[in-house]
Amino acid sequence: MILHLLYILAFTILAFLAVGNLIRNLLTLGIESHRQYPSNRGGHASTMRSVPHPELLDSEGRMVNEPLLVMKSMTVEDAREQLDALYNSSPGSDPFREDA
Repeated sequence: MILHLLYILAFTILAFLAVGNLIRNLLTLGIESHRQYPSNRGGHASTMRSVPHPELLDSEGRMVNEPLLVMKSMTVEDAREQLDALYNSSPGSDPFREDA
């Protein structure tokens, strides 16, 4: 019986600590979301320089000025044929078996 009371007391204390921590974190998050941070736009240019991603540069270090992703539209039949060709060329598949 005393063990049950200890469990209830321990979990009650843990629940109060968890709820208190939750409320404290919510208040901190609310305060931080309304805080205004100074911008470095008028400051030193070397501290906030934007560096492009290496994939956006060509071999000489210049920015690439062309589309990076081109997608071809295809029909369901074309996609099915390509998937069937991949499946039939995979190891362990039976190339003579036709499921229609």
